[in-house]
Amino acid sequence: MVEILCFKEEFPEVQVYAKAEYTNPGGSLKDRPVRRMLLEALLQGKVGKGQVVLDSSSGNAGIAYAMLGAMMNLPIQIVVPGNASRERKLRIQAHGAKLVQTDPLEGYDEALREGHRIADREPDRYFHCDQYANENNWLSHYETTAPEILAQTEGKLTHFVSGIGTGGTITGVGRRLKKELPGVEIVQIVPEDFPGIEGLKPMESPGDIIPKILDQSVVDQKVRVTSMEAAHMCALRARYGIFAGQNSPWSARRPQ
Repeated sequence: MVEILCFKEEFPEVQVYAKAEYTNPGGSLKDRPVRRMLLEALLQGKVGKGQVVLDSSSGNAGIAYAMLGAMMNLPIQIVVPGNASRERKLRIQAHGAKLVQTDPLEGYDEALREGHRIADREPDRYFHCDQYANENNWLSHYETTAPEILAQTEGKLTHFVSGIGTGGTITGVGRRLKKELPGVEIVQIVPEDFPGIEGLKPMESPGDIIPKILDQSVVDQKVRVTSMEAAHMCALRARYGIFAGQNSPWSARRPQ
């Protein structure tokens, strides 16, 4: 956890921290759930017999799949929206994974739908890991991310702020924090519709895909954030030495 100092002058009574996940080998939070999903699939004999591991991603999970798949000698195929960042797509391909891109104008959910279409067409060829419905996704955060946050804030946490992509982080962290800290508030960031904030889902329009693992009961309040506001906050944090993406989660704690 690293303290975010750019709010000190405006809100001196509040301490705000970010969970620094860039020290993970793939460079993001997604290493945690992907590691658990792949290991559990191997242990249960669901993959490892020549099947291609298939999933959809906005980019970071795709990097984790590609990196860990290369380590485990598992072939990987990732479906991403065409507007995923060039750096993410190059990193996925650098690890030897196959990349399938969907029309960015169709939105992020189209990558999810295409992943299901590919799996349905050739079920024997692919193991569809499906991070949006895989219980090991949220469990990884329940058992690792949340305990680290609790320990590193000394249990004085008042709020946890996160957007929703697969729903794994907010579900796993939210369930564990509420178990350990009665009264803690879980805040969901709601982005704009396309182009929105890369990797986050608004889930407000008819037809929007709601991740199966998402537990919406853990959310206490929702805050709307525009793309411009997210970009401005990224630039502001960078001025304080914190270089992070627009969809980074936050935590707040009571001061000493």
